[in-house]
Amino acid sequence: MTRLPTLFLSHGGGPWPFMEDRRVQYAKTAAEFGRLPQLLPERPKAVLVITGHWEADAFTVSTSAHPPMVYDYYGFPEHTYHLKYPAPGQPELAAEVKTLLARAGLDCREDPNQGFDHGTFVPLGLMYPNADMPIVLLSLKSSYDAAEHIRVGQAIAPLRDEGVLIVGSGLTYHNMRGFNRPESKPVSYDFEAYLNEAISTPDAACRNAMLVDWENAPSARLAHPREDHLLPLMVAAGAAGSDFGRRVFVDEVAGVAMASYVFGA
Repeated sequence: MTRLPTLFLSHGGGPWPFMEDRRVQYAKTAAEFGRLPQLLPERPKAVLVITGHWEADAFTVSTSAHPPMVYDYYGFPEHTYHLKYPAPGQPELAAEVKTLLARAGLDCREDPNQGFDHGTFVPLGLMYPNADMPIVLLSLKSSYDAAEHIRVGQAIAPLRDEGVLIVGSGLTYHNMRGFNRPESKPVSYDFEAYLNEAISTPDAACRNAMLVDWENAPSARLAHPREDHLLPLMVAAGAAGSDFGRRVFVDEVAGVAMASYVFGA
């Protein structure tokens, strides 16, 4: 089995692929997400997603064999609350994730009801539109400890050698009050430049230290008043091990930069 890379994807705002005007705005992201499977050395057996839209008091893994949908967005057209992405879950993978975290001394709980939020079904739907790729979700921990999320990534890294694609899904800029404001554009690019420097650093220890120290980056708290959409990057970077990252692409939507990264490809 070939070792798979890890990904961090800026998934965009809400259910954008399902609205014509938003699809135009996100045309570059749509095309790039559709090409992502070509970056992989082989088709994954399953995907483990860490999304900025699921956090819990402790790290928690989804165990449903048939995960439901989660419509955790507001003010969108009615049809977007009836979308379906019927990809299967994989309880066996969920159990392995829990075991790996336990070995690393990290508490992990189970949730039999957690489903696919738009941070999951948007990028995975564009990558695997047939919904035939098993998906398991791993939550963030609501204490938002960056170093602990890197440790989680390090703990689950062996899955890469078992055909599991590890995907962190968030945004490099996530300030709800800042979208579509002219002053936010330089903020988003300055902060993304720091992230890109960090992830492309060849020394993994240096990279991880820069990510843990993200609050001291330029415009950090303007880009992320809350770091829920940044922490999935920490997990993807931790799982990368000694593989350095690179920017796959950067799109500009709602007046801000939204970048996606790959480690180990």
